[in-house]
Amino acid sequence: MKRVPPKPTPKRAKPKRPSKNKSGKVLRYSFLLLIVAFLAAAVYQYRHGILYWMGFKTNKRIESLTKEERRIEDLRIYEILGRHKDKVYGIDVSHYQGEIEWDSLKPSNANFPIQFVFIRATAGKDGLDSEFRDNWSGAEQAGLIRGAYHYYRPDENSLEQAESFIKTVKLSKGDLPPVLDIEKIPAGQSMDSLKSGLKKWLNRVEGHYGMKPILYSGESFYSDFLKEEFKGYSLWIANYSFFADEIKKEWLFWQFTDKASVGGIDGNVDVNIYNGRIEALRRLCK
Repeated sequence: MKRVPPKPTPKRAKPKRPSKNKSGKVLRYSFLLLIVAFLAAAVYQYRHGILYWMGFKTNKRIESLTKEERRIEDLRIYEILGRHKDKVYGIDVSHYQGEIEWDSLKPSNANFPIQFVFIRATAGKDGLDSEFRDNWSGAEQAGLIRGAYHYYRPDENSLEQAESFIKTVKLSKGDLPPVLDIEKIPAGQSMDSLKSGLKKWLNRVEGHYGMKPILYSGESFYSDFLKEEFKGYSLWIANYSFFADEIKKEWLFWQFTDKASVGGIDGNVDVNIYNGRIEALRRLCK
C-alpha cells in the first residue's frame, strides 16, 4: 500500500509587536490629553474667578507669598467672590496685622469689597490684643460694621476668660454679637471639661450683652468635637481648602482664606463671607 505523506503543518504567523517608538507616541499623546483635560477642568472650575479678576480693580501691596503663590491664591479668592456676588464680605484682624491704615479700608477707598470686620480683643484669662483699641476705633471711623472676638485657651479658667472679654469690650448700637474662637484641643483636661468651659463662657457673655455669641472654629474641629452639643449657636467656620468654593447653608460666616492682600494692611489677612445680604447683617447687630 502506498503511503500518503502527511500534510505539512502551516506555520503560525507571529503577532506583530508594536514598536517601542509607536508605544512612546501613544503614551505621550495620552499624557498630553490628560494635561489638556486637567487645564480645561481647572479653567471651567474657576471661570467665575478668572472673569471677576479680569474686571476687578487691584493695586495690592507686596507681601510674603511668591508671585506664583499669589496668582494661585488670588484666582481662588476671585473665584469665590464671583460665586457669591450677592453676599457681604469682611476681614478679621489682630495685632498680627500690625498698624492698619483704616482710611484705606473705607468702602469709598477700598480696593476690596469690605463691609465688616471682626477684631480680636482678648486671649485667655488675661491676654489683651495690643492693637485692639486702635483697631476698634479705626473700624468705626472707617464706617465698617465691627465685631469683637475672644481667643479661647482651653486650659485656663473659662469664667475668668469671659470676665476679661467683658471688661475689655463695650458693644454699641450697630456692633456684631461677640464671638468665641475655639480651635485647640486641651492639653490638661478632657474634651468634656472643655465643652463645659465653653458653655460657661458663652452663657456668661450672653447674659452680660443680651446677645447670643457666635461660635468660631475650623470645620473639622467643629464637626469632630462641637457639633452635637453646640447646635443652637450661629457658626463662623474656617475652611481654606482649594476645592471649597461655596458657603454652606448652615454657616453664618465663612473664613475662606488667610492669605488675602488688602490695601491698608501689610502682609496677609483673613477674608470672610457673610451668608446673606447687608440688610440681614445689620439686623444681626446690637
